[in-house]
Amino acid sequence: MPLPVEVLIIGAGNRGQIYSFFAKDFPERMKVVGVADCRQVARQNLQMKYSVADCNVFDDWRGAAARVKFADAVVIATPDRQHKEPAVAFAEKGYHILLEKPMAVTVDDCKEIVAACMKHNVILSVCHVLRYSPAVLKVKELLSQGVIGEVVHIQHLEPVGFYHFAHSFVRGNWRNEQESTFSLLAKSCHDIDIINSLIGKRCIKVSSFGSLSHFTKENKPQGAASRCLNCAVEQSCPYSAKKFYLEGVKNGHKGWPISTICEGADVDIESVTKALCEGPYGRCVYECDNDVVTHQVVNMEFEGGVTAAFTMVAFTEKLCDRNMTIYGTKGELSSEGQHPVKVFDFLTQTKKEYPLDYSILQQTQLTGHGGADYYLMDSFIQAVAENNPSLIMTGPEETLASHLLVFDAERARRESRIIYCNQTE
Repeated sequence: MPLPVEVLIIGAGNRGQIYSFFAKDFPERMKVVGVADCRQVARQNLQMKYSVADCNVFDDWRGAAARVKFADAVVIATPDRQHKEPAVAFAEKGYHILLEKPMAVTVDDCKEIVAACMKHNVILSVCHVLRYSPAVLKVKELLSQGVIGEVVHIQHLEPVGFYHFAHSFVRGNWRNEQESTFSLLAKSCHDIDIINSLIGKRCIKVSSFGSLSHFTKENKPQGAASRCLNCAVEQSCPYSAKKFYLEGVKNGHKGWPISTICEGADVDIESVTKALCEGPYGRCVYECDNDVVTHQVVNMEFEGGVTAAFTMVAFTEKLCDRNMTIYGTKGELSSEGQHPVKVFDFLTQTKKEYPLDYSILQQTQLTGHGGADYYLMDSFIQAVAENNPSLIMTGPEETLASHLLVFDAERARRESRIIYCNQTE
């Protein structure tokens, strides 16, 4: 029986912990042998969970990179602006790499990561998890079968969710471009990647529009305080941190997003109250240092005249339940969240549903994104075990192409003009 793939976790936060679950669920296939994180509690939690030797626990990834190679692969789940340096360093050491999206926050850094991985012949899998979701896999299968003929246009909506946006992009880690990156790259590079993959042709030109709405000081209600716990108008505010977190834990909810605000402490009423009194998640949404856009549209034209329109919006009931309609010459395909994919046939004027298989969710803790987290890890671990990069759907060159499209789209928004892709002006 082959030995499990030995993995080093760089960044023991939410995503690093989730990817490590594969070792718990399938210990015969993956073993966590090292962890690096600047936060003592985070790295100790992972160390205890996987019985990692003290000599393989680091408060800085550089300590692990300085060592002689001691694992087969590395999972890099550091903050967005801290992707490039460890990715290049571990590629040079010969580690295969699972890299959280986005690859990096600049074009040059993305290209440097790809060049390092190709030079040192290591597998790179970027965590565009939605490519591995049952819904997207079914859509791709149906398109390859020609059920709607030639694709003419794709309409794609990402409803972020009003409380998710307030948590992550107003109060949280992705609120500020200087600390993280712009919204389209941080939140929606998944979606642009899916569109690019499904069309399978080169994007020629792109335009984009969007802005930051509502979450500004000018919209702060009269009488509102700087923090929700002592705010006189909190009860009438849909973005109340007290409603999001404190009432949630009182009702027994201890998972995301509440778990992310109590780092280093058990999730209970006392720790949540302390976090709301002292930390960033208790702030009024109208007094944060957020500057990322709340809504954005991207219009794309691909070779052969195929077009696509993408919309990201914060102010939605649904939470990241992507809604996609693909218009073809022989039919129309629609996919929403984790529901069956529907196809309307122009010839027979009938509609058929294609159910999705979620049976794997009964065997793993990696249930996020409709099981896509599992399929991502499954393909990466298998690819490393067999040294077979063809098993990776989100490898270096294809992922770089979709990232470059995201950068072009954001440039189009900032400059208020059409950008012709892959051209330097």
